[in-house]
Amino acid sequence: MKIFAAPLQGYTDSAWRRAHTAVFGPDGLPDAYFAPFLRIEKGEVRPRDLRDLAEGPAGTIPQIIFKDLDEFNRLTGTLIRRGHTRIDLNLGCPFPPQCHKGRGAAMIARTDMLLSVADRMRTLPDIEFSVKMRLGTDTPDQWRQSIAAIDAMPLTHITVHPRTARQQYKGELHTNEFEQLLGTVTKPVVFNGDIATPADIASLQARYPTLSGIMTGRGLLASPWLIAEYRSGETWPPERRLAALLAMHSAIFATYQATLCGESQLLSKLLPFWEYPSTHLPAKLYKTLRKAHTLPAYLHELQNL
Repeated sequence: MKIFAAPLQGYTDSAWRRAHTAVFGPDGLPDAYFAPFLRIEKGEVRPRDLRDLAEGPAGTIPQIIFKDLDEFNRLTGTLIRRGHTRIDLNLGCPFPPQCHKGRGAAMIARTDMLLSVADRMRTLPDIEFSVKMRLGTDTPDQWRQSIAAIDAMPLTHITVHPRTARQQYKGELHTNEFEQLLGTVTKPVVFNGDIATPADIASLQARYPTLSGIMTGRGLLASPWLIAEYRSGETWPPERRLAALLAMHSAIFATYQATLCGESQLLSKLLPFWEYPSTHLPAKLYKTLRKAHTLPAYLHELQNL
């Protein structure tokens, strides 16, 4: 069963992906990293998305978010010209600024657009497409109206996060609806959502033996050793986990120090690294780190680890 690293805006950029590769390779790496989505901004593919994608690591799969066929063509055309042969379609972004414009999870309700996109995809036989989707925007049964159009696409797999956009990342996973979807589609299915431990992966594999794979996002951010522990069957001791976190932070710090200007920019990129793995830090340290307004104060607090 394949294990993929999910794309999360503001977190899994190239600095994080490269650091994870350096610290946990080769046995603790996903079968593929998916980059945060590329978008159209001011009529063009956003340059910083392309720069981040180009910075690796090698094999990172780009994801695109689009509202119409024109945006789809601009995004895929740019990626194809840059040599990419695998592209993931974002049909799951839950954030209102995207959904209100018909992108992300809102695309689930736009069956005609999905059919048009499917027709266009079939004219690109050299590209391996995949989809990452939610069950709907407001109710978990909305997938039913468009799943035939999605399943008709030439896809390597369909990744499903069994929540609605309205839920964002909270509330129950609608596993009954997921099971219905799993039994409906003909394409391989990947499960995404609330995968935080090796036991979670094993449980999904046992519960859904036909799954093609799992995709972990927040769980991998919180525990970047997750894949390594699952594959080895070994639970890392706290000191080894902390050492790995510090090694990742050191690599990310070096990247941003070389590319960003000013302490405020640097801190704004470093602090999110600790947001999800904060439970592995000593009590109160994360709160203290968040209150650090200067780089020396921030680094001083890290020396207490």
